[in-house]
Amino acid sequence: MILGEMIDRIWEATMKYIDSVPKSKRKKYGQFFTSKETAAFMAGLFSIPEGRTSLNILDPGAGSGILSVALLERLESNAEIDTIELVCYENDSDILGLLRSNLEWACSLTTKNISFRIVTDNYILSQTLEYNHMLGANQDTDKFDMVIGNPPYIKIAKDAPEATAIPDVCYGAPNLYFLFATMSMFNLKENGEMVYIIPRSWTSGAYFKQFRKHFFKECVLEHIHLFVSRNRVFEKESVLQETIIIKAKKILKDQKEPKSIILTTSQGNADFSNRTIFEAPYSTVINEKDLYIYLATNTQEVQVLDRLNRWTDTLPDIGLKMRTGVTVPFRNRKALCDSAKDNAIPLFCLQHIHDGKIMFPVGKEHEYIVTARKGLLQKNTNYLFIKRLATKEADRCLQCGVYLARNYPKYAEISTQNNINFICGDQELSECIVYGLYVLFNSTLYDRYYRILNGTTQVSSIEVNSMPVPPISIIESMGKELICINNMSTQACDEILENYI
Repeated sequence: MILGEMIDRIWEATMKYIDSVPKSKRKKYGQFFTSKETAAFMAGLFSIPEGRTSLNILDPGAGSGILSVALLERLESNAEIDTIELVCYENDSDILGLLRSNLEWACSLTTKNISFRIVTDNYILSQTLEYNHMLGANQDTDKFDMVIGNPPYIKIAKDAPEATAIPDVCYGAPNLYFLFATMSMFNLKENGEMVYIIPRSWTSGAYFKQFRKHFFKECVLEHIHLFVSRNRVFEKESVLQETIIIKAKKILKDQKEPKSIILTTSQGNADFSNRTIFEAPYSTVINEKDLYIYLATNTQEVQVLDRLNRWTDTLPDIGLKMRTGVTVPFRNRKALCDSAKDNAIPLFCLQHIHDGKIMFPVGKEHEYIVTARKGLLQKNTNYLFIKRLATKEADRCLQCGVYLARNYPKYAEISTQNNINFICGDQELSECIVYGLYVLFNSTLYDRYYRILNGTTQVSSIEVNSMPVPPISIIESMGKELICINNMSTQACDEILENYI
C-alpha cells in the first residue's frame, strides 16, 4: 500500500457524496466533512502507546469514515501494533452504505488484523444509562485507547433527549458537539487520548461553563490547533465558524496538570506543513478561576496575558458591570420611530459610535423609541458604549465610545440596541471614570487580551466582566489624563496605560 492511498480514495468518495446531497440536508444534521489534510493531521496527533500490540478505536459520528481511515493509515506504519478494533457510530442512513464500503476497502489494503463495527444507534442516547450510572446500565461499557471525532455542530433544545441524557454539562440551549465530546471522554480508558475538531466557542462561552468544569475534571489538554481563516477549514462548505482541533488525555487519579501545552496555527486545512508551533505554560492557557482557555500562540500573547493578569479585580469586583443593550429591534418594531417626536427617546446602536465618541442622530431609520416598558429603558447617565458585533478581519475587536449624559439634557431616559454593550456602575459613573474605562478598552493591550480569550465575532459581556482591571482609583486617574490631552486615539490610550501597568 502506498502511504496516502487509503485516505485519498476515501476523500474522493466523500466529495462525491457531498456533491450528491443538498447542503440544506447536511446543515440540518450539522454535517461538515473533514478534509483529507485535516484528517491526516488529526490522526498524527495521537501518541501510540509503547509495548502495545492491540488498540481500541472509537469514531463517533463517523460520516464517510475519513477520520477512521486516516488513523488506520497512520497505524499501518507502526510495526508493534498488530490488532485494531474499530467502532464507528453513524445513524444517518444515507451515508451508512458509503461508510461500510470505505471501511471494507481500507481493511482490505492493510496488513493489520482489523475488525470494525458500525453502530447505527444515537451515540448519546445509546449510553445514557451507563453515563449516569443508572439501574439497568451495562457494567462492561466499551472503553477505548483512542477517540477521533468531528461531531455534529448543531444547537438543540434544552429539553431535547440528548441534553437531558447528559444533564451535568448542560446550561441553556446546548450544542451537540460538546455532548459528543462529553460522551467520548466517558468512553476513554485512563491515559486514553481524544482528538476532536470542534468549534472554539466552548473555550470561554458562558453556556459551556459546566462542560469546561467536567472536561478538566476528566482530561488534560495537550495540544490545540487554531485555524487563522474561518472559511478554509471545511472544503466545499460556506462555514464561518471559528474551529479548533484539540488533543486531550484522560487523566489518572491524582495526576498533576502538565507544565505546558502545544499550540499550533495554520491558515486553513491545506497548509499544516507551514504551521506555527508554540509551547505555552499550561497555567497561562488554562485559567484556574473560570476555566477559560486563553489561546496564546506566541510569546507576545503570553506577555499580554501576564501583564494584565497582575491585576486581580474584575469590573464586578469594583462595582462596575458590562451589560448588553436592552432593546431587540425586531421584537419591538411597533415602538420604533425615525424622528424625535413627542415622548420619543434616543435608541443608541453601533452606528452611533465614532472614533471614541457618540454621534447622534446620524440619520438612520429607527433612531428613536416610544415605550413605557421599563425593560427597554435605562437612566440617562454616563456610560461606556462598546460595539457588540465586530468582524474577525477588523483592526480592533473592542470598539468603544464615551457616552456623556450632559450631551443629551432633554432626556431623563434612553435606550440601547442589543448590538452594543454598555458599562455602568452601582453608582453613577463620573466622567473621569468613563474616560478611564475608555483608556482600558480602547488600548491595544486590552484588545489583544480579548482576542486571545474570545474567537467569535461577538463581544461578550460575560467575558469582558471576567477580564482583569485596575482599582477604580487608577481608572479615574487614567481618565483625568485622557481628558487633559483631549486625544481619543489608541496610541494615546496605550501611552497612558503604560504608566500604570
